[in-house]
Amino acid sequence: MRLLFVALQWLIAPVLFFSGYKSFRDNAALGSVRLNQWGLHVLRVRLAARMADWRRFFLARQVEQSVRQAYQENGFVIQKDFLAEPTLEGIRREVFESDWQLREMRQGNALTSKVFLDRANLAKSHPHLHDFLCNEDLLAQIRFIAGIGGEPLFAIQALSCDDGSQTDPQMVLHQDTFHSTAKAWLFLEEVSEENCPFTYVPGSHIRTPERLQWEYAQSLTARSHALIYHARGSFRASLSDIRLMGLPEPVRFAVPANTLVIADTFGFHSRSPAMSKSAFRIEIYASLRRNPFLPWTGLDFFSLPFIRQYRGRWTLRLLTLFSRFGWMRQPWRLVGRRKVRITDAL
Repeated sequence: MRLLFVALQWLIAPVLFFSGYKSFRDNAALGSVRLNQWGLHVLRVRLAARMADWRRFFLARQVEQSVRQAYQENGFVIQKDFLAEPTLEGIRREVFESDWQLREMRQGNALTSKVFLDRANLAKSHPHLHDFLCNEDLLAQIRFIAGIGGEPLFAIQALSCDDGSQTDPQMVLHQDTFHSTAKAWLFLEEVSEENCPFTYVPGSHIRTPERLQWEYAQSLTARSHALIYHARGSFRASLSDIRLMGLPEPVRFAVPANTLVIADTFGFHSRSPAMSKSAFRIEIYASLRRNPFLPWTGLDFFSLPFIRQYRGRWTLRLLTLFSRFGWMRQPWRLVGRRKVRITDAL
């Protein structure tokens, strides 16, 4: 039976090669030491980057030159005072005063609470939040940095950490996957140094010879790596790794409220360790990740007219379906309707 299972993994490997599949541990072909010695993983990294550059060429006309330049140099854009003050206050009021269908995920000493958002459910009851999800400038920037078109997933996200054992795997510098993806955060309150600010290594989104050499070295040992996230393609990097690649020190985003950050999470990033017993951060979060080998920017399932208004609901449905078939684990535990500012859960 095991031999049959391995044989099936090799049979589907050519399909997985041209997809966003990233796990070395769960596929014998993509995790093969011999194939990666011959350059399989590095080939995927380089080819995915070429395709992202191709798509980004067409997406670039929708964003300002300052956004293009910031991304090219750093791998992220940061914009303070992104919204007009009355709009921000309207969003804060809608977020903090409403009861939401809340889901939670615990990773080590961090608890993330999330509300998956649908435009259709917000139009009348939460107009400021609805308008933010429809902000064409925001959407264009996310798509440009992701290097692909499509409908981002939006959520209200609250992060609670304690300053005990720093066991949250997100607090280690890492890349999300082998290709460009975008994540965005609009911080609704000030993020101090104590409150687990987002951290990013500027320029780490660029496929330099040193970075590709590092990717090559990781690909040879990833399948048997002790850390499950690393073995499944989200490579972790130490500060010594960063320095050997000729990259600068990580930048911590301790920022005021109403700051928008959008980052390419192929670049190395993390949450900073908690420095207080009640570290708390709340934001409007967005992400966009699609097949990195597509030659086009459109034809996105989640952008279909009858789907896009219910992006959050469809995401949860698919996660539930995949978990029932055993294809993935549903990480988000439903906790019921409540307000998002719950800081005593740890």
